Amino acid sequence: MDAFIYVCKKPITNTNYMKKFFLTGAAVLCTVSMFAQPQLKKDNIDAVLKAMTLEEKATLVVGGGWGSMTAGSLTASDASLVSGAAGTTRAIPRLGIPNTVLADGPAGLRINPTRPGTDQTFYCTGFPVGTVLASTWNTELVEQLTTAMGEEVKEYGADVLLAPGQNLHRNPLCGRNFEYFSEDPLLTGKMSAAYVRGIQSNGVGVSVKHFAANDQEVNRMSNDSRVSPRVLRELYLKGFEIAVRESDPWTVMSSYNKINGVYTQQNYELLTTILRDEWGFNGIVMTDWGNKEGTVAAVRAGNDLMEPGMPNEIERIIAAVKDGSLAEADLDRNVRRMLEYIVRTPRFAGYKYSNKPDLAGHAKLVRAATPEGLVLLENNGVLPLKGVKKVALYGTGSYDFIAGGTGSGNVNKAYVRNIAEGLRVNGLEVDKDIESWYNQYIALTKTELRNNTADNGLGILLGDPVVPEMKVSRSFIEKKEKATDIAVLTISRNAGEGDDRKAADGDWTLTGQEREMLQVLADTYHAAGKQLVVVLNIGGVIETASWKNIPDAILLAWTPGQEGGYAVADVLAGAANPSGKLPMTFPVSYLEIPSSHNFPYNYKGGNSIDLAALMGGARAPRVLRKDIDYTEYAEGLNVGYRYFTTAGVGVSYPFGYGLSYTTFAYSKPVVKVAKDGSVTASVTVTNTGSVAGKEAVQLYVSAPAGGLEKPACELKAFAKTRELKPGESEVVTMVVDPYTLASFNEGTSAWETAAGNYNAAFGASVADIRATAAFKLAKAQSWPAHAVCLKK
Repeated sequence: MDAFIYVCKKPITNTNYMKKFFLTGAAVLCTVSMFAQPQLKKDNIDAVLKAMTLEEKATLVVGGGWGSMTAGSLTASDASLVSGAAGTTRAIPRLGIPNTVLADGPAGLRINPTRPGTDQTFYCTGFPVGTVLASTWNTELVEQLTTAMGEEVKEYGADVLLAPGQNLHRNPLCGRNFEYFSEDPLLTGKMSAAYVRGIQSNGVGVSVKHFAANDQEVNRMSNDSRVSPRVLRELYLKGFEIAVRESDPWTVMSSYNKINGVYTQQNYELLTTILRDEWGFNGIVMTDWGNKEGTVAAVRAGNDLMEPGMPNEIERIIAAVKDGSLAEADLDRNVRRMLEYIVRTPRFAGYKYSNKPDLAGHAKLVRAATPEGLVLLENNGVLPLKGVKKVALYGTGSYDFIAGGTGSGNVNKAYVRNIAEGLRVNGLEVDKDIESWYNQYIALTKTELRNNTADNGLGILLGDPVVPEMKVSRSFIEKKEKATDIAVLTISRNAGEGDDRKAADGDWTLTGQEREMLQVLADTYHAAGKQLVVVLNIGGVIETASWKNIPDAILLAWTPGQEGGYAVADVLAGAANPSGKLPMTFPVSYLEIPSSHNFPYNYKGGNSIDLAALMGGARAPRVLRKDIDYTEYAEGLNVGYRYFTTAGVGVSYPFGYGLSYTTFAYSKPVVKVAKDGSVTASVTVTNTGSVAGKEAVQLYVSAPAGGLEKPACELKAFAKTRELKPGESEVVTMVVDPYTLASFNEGTSAWETAAGNYNAAFGASVADIRATAAFKLAKAQSWPAHAVCLKK
């Protein structure tokens, strides 16, 4: 889901259309008034569908319109709706069909925190972003967090949370990677399935998005992702497939882009053949927020709901049925799915939501859970802090902490805890002069940035820019070294909906100012026998290889939600032991990433939103631009660790990497193969250190070729231990079915698991294999698939 709904000042209406629609509706009511009208129930969908007019059918598959949930657009009759929600479905009162409410995610519910006519507030919890959730490698914890999130969705009156986002981290500079989980499709799919199960356990729905291959923000409205069927299925669809099969999401959101020349929203092969026929999806598909001209093609393809919905889309559908270009049976199919969706919702059930979710309880949960997603990248023994009382806390992010990315994924939170607050709560003293100076600088700089930012109506997408680092003199640092025990420097980055990041200083690489401060702090504190800790408050991967050996420790905090400052300080102080591991690779340099050669990493065209495309208008003909109008996925399967491990290219931090305050040993690896080809792999994990901790165990499998070129290894399962006390052990068991071991053969259009010898590697990361075991599959297996979504 995307945030354009918030930039419209008022709902868009079509007066002539509305007059015609209501006159038609009045005539219909007069005609049918002598008959008893069925009222929608769970067991009479056939009767309601039969009673619907063509106009009503077209109305039901088109959302409530731009701005339909902004505070100024709600009327007295809309009192039950939710201000600031992204959109609605339309009601048909004569048949007992209510509106339903769709609201943004995925780091929590996004609605307006205040409303006219009441002093009550409607803030929501800012949960850790998707990348943090994936860094936990703990599906049970993710499900626990999203169960709490789903309670807020229900108690604030929404029916569907437009989340999770689960596009693959094809390239680290995608602007929305913070919303997404990983560069690996299995980790992505398992995290998404856990997320969905948690939300939907509350009796509300989700919309897994953005389906599919929507892996860049530049020209996302019409970019053509050109990708081979094997790569599409193994990488870019696999996570969605896992989520659909394992969690039964209520809805799926089709993306803006094209795949191999066809818009996903109008792609029958994608939305019906693959999603429904092959995977068994039985919910509704809704469009991402826009108004493409191909409404009729979208209906025919199996897109059940056009969001946010425009009157001209209703008109297109009616006209197409009347002129025969759209079979009414196709429309009926979509309407039936809509009715099946509606009867599942709290709004249909008449649920009396409280507007009072357990925000305090959720805040405690978030603080306790977040350290499992923080990744300790470096530590020479300085952490957890010992014998430290006074902290020299540098970096704008230490005081203006970034909880999450920008755009529709940003939650309206009551507060964000910063690191200074967290350190004080943990009994440490933050130097007051440094804090006061930073707070004044941040306030002044934010005012200047706001005054100098043009109001182009897209501010919600890009959000407030990150406050650049303050110039701090060497003499000031030297003076403050004498009054403090340790230095902590927070380096900040953010990104979000509407544009991609850049391979430039201040984004992918440190600025000169940041490098200078880092070096001066290290030199000054090291000369005095003291130490420097760096905290990375960032939404995505940055370059680290050139400077990571300068500080004494690096804690990757990501953008971990509203309790982030507390969670970071809990880890620094030793109140919590970090157990996060990287869900993606940190390369040595950007251009070593294969997809960098087909990604707009330095696009200078300004904001990438094509408003004409968004509103369904025509575009002027132009020459297609590489990486903007089309993107060649020429790297194939060489994404993330699949490339680096296979090619033997060194990295700064490998996939799956993360340190702990304790150590773990792996022993007794065992792999057993069942008659059906399922593999059960187990290993004993022992805490060999001095503090309690959790370990994420990763199972990588190297497969025989079977006629296909394959990566050196692929993640096929993972599990996280319970918290193990020093000396305590746990046998970790993981089961891999033969389908999960399969590769896609384009020649036979089938998933194939080869017979032969396999190797199972139990790793603390893809580069840190602690135990191995060989196994053999006696016979090959295959699962046929349709030859669809082919590259032209």
